[in-house]
Amino acid sequence: MAKSKAAGFRDRIKELRRVPASSLLPNPKNWRTHPQAQQDALMGILSEIGIADAVLARELPDGSLMLIDGHLRAETVADAKVPVLILDVTEAEADKILATLDPLAAMAEADVAKFDELLRSVDTGSEALQQMLAVQHEDHIRQQLRDIAAAEGEEQDAERGDPANTGYVQFSVPLTAGQEHDVRSALRLAKKVFATESSGEALALAAAEWRDSRSDQ
Repeated sequence: MAKSKAAGFRDRIKELRRVPASSLLPNPKNWRTHPQAQQDALMGILSEIGIADAVLARELPDGSLMLIDGHLRAETVADAKVPVLILDVTEAEADKILATLDPLAAMAEADVAKFDELLRSVDTGSEALQQMLAVQHEDHIRQQLRDIAAAEGEEQDAERGDPANTGYVQFSVPLTAGQEHDVRSALRLAKKVFATESSGEALALAAAEWRDSRSDQ
């Protein structure tokens, strides 16, 4: 990771203030929409944990606060006070933050094994949260499997019929050479992601991704 001089960065946070969420002005340039599943998941975490993050806003000339980030939180807890980080930024700078905050976060990659371990430690009674975590987990696995399949490319075809790819695996049902190759390839993908061949979920997703990658060829 490239090192940066901390002294070269400006601290644009003026203050932390708690204000009624209903007093915050929505940003007319806000481009994010919030499907029902996200609303339900947010309500789930608010119910189980509470408010654990601050929204971002800038102060207008009349003293009112316009949101930059945190619209859904402000709408969800409209009757409560919320922590607000008030930024000393111009409208143009606020637009830049609004345009880049979520895309920057989305660029982060996932260590699937660590995420899997973390999810096993999370206990939630919210069905919406459970569904959100399950979807995120599957998306991360699928993306890693796509990356592996894409990186291997022609190498996978060259290894057709080679049982050494995944170690010794004995199949209890007869398979054609092509089917056996596909299963072994799926096992290999699962092993690369999870360092195991015993995860039924991993194998199912790997098989689905392998099938899809083959159908695109």
